[in-house]
Amino acid sequence: MALEKSFEAAPPAGRAAKPRPVTSETALTRGLLIAAALAFLALFLALPLVSVFYEALRDGWTGYWEAITEADTVAAIRMTLTVAAIAVPCNLVFGVAAAWAIAKFEFKGKSLLITLIDLPFSVSPVVAGLIYVIMFGAQGTFGPWLEAHGIRIVFALPGIVLATIFVTFPFVARELIPLMQEQGTGDEEAAVSLGATGWQTFWRVTLPNVKWGLLYGVLLCNARAMGEFGAVAVVSGRIRGETNTMPLQVEILSNEFPVSAAFAVASLLALLALVTLCLKTFLEWRYADEMSASQPGH
Repeated sequence: MALEKSFEAAPPAGRAAKPRPVTSETALTRGLLIAAALAFLALFLALPLVSVFYEALRDGWTGYWEAITEADTVAAIRMTLTVAAIAVPCNLVFGVAAAWAIAKFEFKGKSLLITLIDLPFSVSPVVAGLIYVIMFGAQGTFGPWLEAHGIRIVFALPGIVLATIFVTFPFVARELIPLMQEQGTGDEEAAVSLGATGWQTFWRVTLPNVKWGLLYGVLLCNARAMGEFGAVAVVSGRIRGETNTMPLQVEILSNEFPVSAAFAVASLLALLALVTLCLKTFLEWRYADEMSASQPGH
């Protein structure tokens, strides 16, 4: 009987078995799941984003322009761009060096270095800012010495840059480490065997192989640097027109009337997020296209 059932279950000769679907949900179930996901995105992402731009333009384009060109807002924008221009290149250099060391070499303390790279992901930004205040504040560990030599860290640009570097330095390294580990050391070894120096190997072999991952990490690092609030709020002192960044300026303006100025500055941050998303999608598309082109048969 079992043998007869097995013959009955077998497909007729010359006819391929119909592939079994990966999922067994009905069309109605799939439609409901998609509708629920779209509704969630519309409610918690699209609607707040549209509201930001609506409130920002409540007073018209003239009011919007006046809000973003106000002296304190311009100073906050300038401070944000300055901090990002310093912090992102620093994290770029550190991230490339750390990823190269971790992916290409074996050394004692490697696991500790990886753990330290992930540290900002587990430490609250407010705590990170407080650490710098304890170290470099007027009553901190190095505060009296810095004050005696006329060096100001906390409540000034250096403190904001240090706090921003701390909270953003994992982004570049964490994008490059798995990518470099996947590629291995074969290309570098081949270049060295052909007489290339270490610097030539890095510029002509290693860097081109990770260029899309590197750009992706820099993009995320820059977005976080411009949008950081917690750590910067602690070390900046929130001095209006001097140490405020764009997120801090939004918080200050939100406590005033009218609040349309706060939404105007917030809209700039929202535009930055949208630009970041578009660039992220473009980089992922280019990387996927390049990977498919490098596969045999393409």
